[in-house]
Amino acid sequence: MAAKNVLPSIDAWLAPRASVNRSAASGLGRGRLSPIVTAAAIRIPERVSSQLALVFPTQSPALFVHEGARQALERRLKAACPGRPVILSITDNRHSIISHSTRHGVLHARVHHMFLDAPPRVVEALARYVARGDRKASMLVGQYIDASGSRLARRRPRAIPLVAKGKHHDLLAIFSELNERYFDGGCHALITWGRKAGRKAVEGKATARKTIKLGSYAHLERLIRIHPVLDKPWVPRYFVEYVVYHEMLHHMIPTARGSVRASTSNLASAKGQLARRVLHPPEFLERERHFRKYERALDWERRHIGRLLRAS
Repeated sequence: MAAKNVLPSIDAWLAPRASVNRSAASGLGRGRLSPIVTAAAIRIPERVSSQLALVFPTQSPALFVHEGARQALERRLKAACPGRPVILSITDNRHSIISHSTRHGVLHARVHHMFLDAPPRVVEALARYVARGDRKASMLVGQYIDASGSRLARRRPRAIPLVAKGKHHDLLAIFSELNERYFDGGCHALITWGRKAGRKAVEGKATARKTIKLGSYAHLERLIRIHPVLDKPWVPRYFVEYVVYHEMLHHMIPTARGSVRASTSNLASAKGQLARRVLHPPEFLERERHFRKYERALDWERRHIGRLLRAS
């Protein structure tokens, strides 16, 4: 019978080596095998001396539009505007949801991408609104915009330095007092003095300001800004309180939607009637009158608006 070459198994290589204790093996039957485990050397990879560079995009991702859906919506607008060329652009603008204008006989429409996959009845309403300014259609479009609010692009909250203590008025102290008196401490907004904006110059001379925004509220940052022109010794505290109280109401009372003339605060800015955001619904106006010096503050504003404009 031929001898077979038997390769040792891998277990044999990995098993601890055993050697014979020669001194004990001199006596027959008394020899023992003493296992001797040899030291094993394990190679550990060297630690990376520097952190790998991670590259992140610095801008928002581009908007990719399904061209077939855009063309289908454009054809529907053309059907609602017979005999008039239509050019449709799709946007991701969270401030101007719908806008349209006619230039050289061509209707240019800019529509938010939420309408690309809108239900047929919403698309029909959009076409009627753009073509004829249909009032009922604008209400339906406005309801759809409200329901699709999560699809509006949101800006990243910015790190904004808060400066509440002015030279003459402490906004944080005013805010705290109003919060306890009118809102039972339930208004969780931030407050700061705004920055003074420079005037536009015409032929080297600064133009006179015609309007002024004494306060504003940013929903994303939950931030109230007060115009620094109110931080003057001749501006009474109760008027600053009124402006702060007005902006606190914007935090506490959500906006409503109604059918009124378009303005810069519209979600959908276009000509004619449109369902838009109503910044001062009836509940807001009613609660604004609860301010204890409401009439006095309005009277002071009427008498000093010119001085505020000049000082801003």
